[in-house]
Amino acid sequence: MINFDRIYLDTNLPEPKTYDEVRPVLLSDQTMEERYQKIIAGMKERKLDYLVIYADKEHSGNFEYLTGFIPRFEEALLILKQDHIVYYLLGNENLKMSQYTRLPGDVIHVPFFSLPNQPMESDITLVSIFERQGLNQANRVGLVGWKLFSGIENEGGPFDIPYYIVEALKKSVRPAADLVNSNDLFIGPDKGARITNNANEIAHYEYGANLSSNCILNALNAIEVGKEEIEIGKYLTADGQVNTVVPIAATGERFQQANLYPTAKKIQRGDAFSVTTGFKGGLSSRTGLVVSNEAELPRSQKDYLERVVYPYYNAVVAWLENLRINKSGKEIYQVIETVLPKEQYGWSLNPGHLTADEEWMSSPIYPGSENRIQSGMIFQIDIIPSIPGYTGVSAEDCIAIADEALRTRIKEEYPDLWKRILHRRVYIVQTLNISLPDEILPLSNTVGYLRPFLLNKSAAICCNKS
Repeated sequence: MINFDRIYLDTNLPEPKTYDEVRPVLLSDQTMEERYQKIIAGMKERKLDYLVIYADKEHSGNFEYLTGFIPRFEEALLILKQDHIVYYLLGNENLKMSQYTRLPGDVIHVPFFSLPNQPMESDITLVSIFERQGLNQANRVGLVGWKLFSGIENEGGPFDIPYYIVEALKKSVRPAADLVNSNDLFIGPDKGARITNNANEIAHYEYGANLSSNCILNALNAIEVGKEEIEIGKYLTADGQVNTVVPIAATGERFQQANLYPTAKKIQRGDAFSVTTGFKGGLSSRTGLVVSNEAELPRSQKDYLERVVYPYYNAVVAWLENLRINKSGKEIYQVIETVLPKEQYGWSLNPGHLTADEEWMSSPIYPGSENRIQSGMIFQIDIIPSIPGYTGVSAEDCIAIADEALRTRIKEEYPDLWKRILHRRVYIVQTLNISLPDEILPLSNTVGYLRPFLLNKSAAICCNKS
């Protein structure tokens, strides 16, 4: 555990190095086969005859995990049979993706998965499709959407996929058959197939983590009084990649007239300012005040550093220094509760969660969690204090957990990635003076880097040397 008096504002702290030359890493055929075999093994363990996986643009992580693509503006179903038979149910504009999918299977055209007013003439019904594929003979069918609910396999639901699909499935299967919520097979924080990653997957996701942290640092460096939010917002997209969250560039009061997006509002001295962006594999976020030094702090927040920033950064350091393989989620939760008590600092969500194709996948860190931190997990640091009367603060970024064997694989298979990881670690350990465990691999360039005064580009929080 760290001491509060370790934390201070360094007025001449160099910013971390960024990497603009990083290129996307595609998932290998071996990785895709490993993913499929994980799911088949899970089906056998749960005695599932079939698995029905739903996807739309916002809820496609589990579908994409196996297929390599999302149905974009349409809906889709992927049906797996335990004996390795695969069916795709696709709308009008995704039929062509059957030529490119990473998991070959039989394609069935389902016009009503398409957009409104597109041609939907078809005599075929979902019930008849399910029956033709043999679901009427199944004893146990797993349904996969994107939400865990209680976090365990749920007999009979609840189900988080559209009602008309669930209704058709209920009409298709035998009365004695079981329909089971099986989201945990993919994202359950204890044994979910997706919660750990191999070296290829970490390289794949590091691209997005690197990109988001580059964008955030560029956006922070562009903040000036008189600029519009949209001038900062332009730094939050890059390389033509799809954002996994709504980018935030918000000055002063947020959500005016329910607006979520950057506007033409001008930045004023003394404003609160929030900036966030994310891509597959990583999100970065920062919140601070548009001032140059303590003298410019709003009168009601003169103790902003002591009341908000230092305790928060203390918690981030504690999180980084205490996260270890085989520690339980409840242990990490208690670390944060000890250094940043929820009742006093107003945070409400999990202090850290897993990330991948989507920004928030699931989290093993919650009260009473016996889930263990595992090698191959990719975490987002996500501790959000909320203290009435004070501007918030955030330094959200991504790290991976890797045992010695996984670190060796990354070093051998992705030497450039390994060099970036080592450079990031050196900055965190030698410049920020955070004692980073060997198994923590920074995927973002800005892990631990926090500027509370957004007009002062050289002042950032760090730790005293031990």
